[in-house]
Amino acid sequence: MSNFEPHHLKELMEYGNVTPTVNQIETHTFFQQPDDLEFLKQHNIQHEAWSPFAQGRNGLFTNETLAEIGEKYNKTNAQVSLRWHYQRGIVTIPRTSQTAHMKENLNIFDFQLDEGDMRTIAELDLNTTQFPEWE
Repeated sequence: MSNFEPHHLKELMEYGNVTPTVNQIETHTFFQQPDDLEFLKQHNIQHEAWSPFAQGRNGLFTNETLAEIGEKYNKTNAQVSLRWHYQRGIVTIPRTSQTAHMKENLNIFDFQLDEGDMRTIAELDLNTTQFPEWE
């Protein structure tokens, strides 16, 4: 599925007798979708992040909070963001055509964000889409 909200999924499961396996929704540090994530987990539906880097909006790649956390682990903002998704159980498929970025994006399994880091990142949530032109 793509962009299905919990009420859409409930209706599909009730009337269609089908439980989807994946729902891809906009998810990144500025739009964290915690309620959707919880619903998906409860129904064993894999949450996949659509635009996990928010296409760089709100300065994701230069965000001071992410940079400070990254300094602790010698990681970039992108790596901190991807690790944050991973620790929440969210699948990410970041888009890039640059080999260096592909390698960087895969280099997130040698560190773990602590609970304080996760809470700090949670505070970045603006609780709104960063793509209003697509609503």
